[in-house]
Amino acid sequence: MEPDRILVVDDDARIRQMLIRYFEDNGFKVHAVGNGAAMRAELAKTTYAALFLDLVLPNGENGLELLKELRATSDMPILMLTGQDDITDKVVGLEIGADDYIAKPFHLRELLARLRTVLRRRAVTQQVAATPNTHPEVLQFDGWHLDVSRRRLTAPDGKDVTLTSGEFDMLLVFVSNPGRVMSRETLMNLTRNRDLDVFDRAIDAQIVRLRRKIEQEPKEPLLIQSVRGVGYVFTGRRQ
Repeated sequence: MEPDRILVVDDDARIRQMLIRYFEDNGFKVHAVGNGAAMRAELAKTTYAALFLDLVLPNGENGLELLKELRATSDMPILMLTGQDDITDKVVGLEIGADDYIAKPFHLRELLARLRTVLRRRAVTQQVAATPNTHPEVLQFDGWHLDVSRRRLTAPDGKDVTLTSGEFDMLLVFVSNPGRVMSRETLMNLTRNRDLDVFDRAIDAQIVRLRRKIEQEPKEPLLIQSVRGVGYVFTGRRQ
């Protein structure tokens, strides 16, 4: 089997070389670049399983802007790397579409574990999607069509709506469990396969982002509603 290809985008040559050596020693095929232009060129010619993206890059480039650019066309798993352990940057990154957010200095073993978690979650979802008895091929609700096998969401007006890997997994969990109130911990376990910690608002950020894409009024949601003190519930009408 071909090893998973990982792309690293970081302006620090030492970090690039360290990640190349470590992840290749652990069975991955790694390519590393130092700026956004090189990243775009690499992605135009090669398909990658995941991407590590630094927050601060040379020549005024901002990793969050590159993340936003990537999310306009791709649901590839993206893990942000940053030397700024700022909760605001973390929430913004997750809202834009990062699958995970890791502060420097990081432990390589933790970085490997987080990468494997993201890839495992993606593989499990794809496996579930390919199992006929688990989900219908297409889930429909309120005029929306969620194509499980193709990982595609189509709006009532027929337009495709781009979802990140995490957003798709989240919506699939909700649509598969209509009317069931789910805690953040339950959602985290079902979609991210890792435990919540006190600072982790990934679920809330992801739901805010998802609401912006499927709700007519994101601030007054009708499909994904908050249950105070508990979590969230999907109230859309399955068809």
